[in-house]
Amino acid sequence: MSESTRDGAVRLTIEGAVAHVVFDRPAARNAMTWAMYQQLGAICERLGNEPAVRVACLRGAGGEAFVAGTDIEQFKAFKDGQAGVDYERGIDEGIGRLESLAIPTVAVIEGWCVGGGLAIATACDIRIATPTARLGVPIAKTLGNCLSIANLARLVAAFGRPRVQRMLIGAEILTAEEALACGYLAQLVATEAIDASATALCQRLASLAPVTQAVTKEALRRLLVQGLPDAHDLILRAYGSEDFREGVKAFSEKRSPAWRGR
Repeated sequence: MSESTRDGAVRLTIEGAVAHVVFDRPAARNAMTWAMYQQLGAICERLGNEPAVRVACLRGAGGEAFVAGTDIEQFKAFKDGQAGVDYERGIDEGIGRLESLAIPTVAVIEGWCVGGGLAIATACDIRIATPTARLGVPIAKTLGNCLSIANLARLVAAFGRPRVQRMLIGAEILTAEEALACGYLAQLVATEAIDASATALCQRLASLAPVTQAVTKEALRRLLVQGLPDAHDLILRAYGSEDFREGVKAFSEKRSPAWRGR
């Protein structure tokens, strides 16, 4: 395992009614390792048993990224499409824990918010960002894999289908201004004011009726996940493809992939 894979952590601090969750791996733009995903899941479990906590605020360390996806080096260990199915199932479980929190969740986005990072931000209830934010899932350009059906449904609900098609099929990265215009972001805040804006938003959310917030969140979650089709075959095809193996290899070799469509 590389040094970059071992580094990083998801850290929790609680200040009064607010839980601060920080993705702390700035040297890799907070790209998530398996351990970091596990830490995020454990934090969500803990927050479900902290009655004094009324809101959770998630952000990346370093100011250059919220989370720049999953650490691609880890995909070298994938041997077949089933490894991709297992990975996507694990991601779904982790994102599901975050989405199922009864308390409001706020994502504070600075810089890159792509791939798995966009999935985490989309599972939050409210998102604010600085003008440096860049959002997308450029896997058609980088890895040649795919998303789970649940994460795809979240993105479509949050951005609308046309923008998701551009992000996934066209590998486009959206600006903060476009994310604000479509309603994905609640606020666009100058970098020097983002801390104060996040604090004010969390304080306001913590002052509101918690039962109303909890049942509304759960109702919205049920609407989203109700009747989702199975996509096992699609994930097997993507992660079992030669293109996926080429994407991982090309990333490690710092070159553009040579896609073959198989």
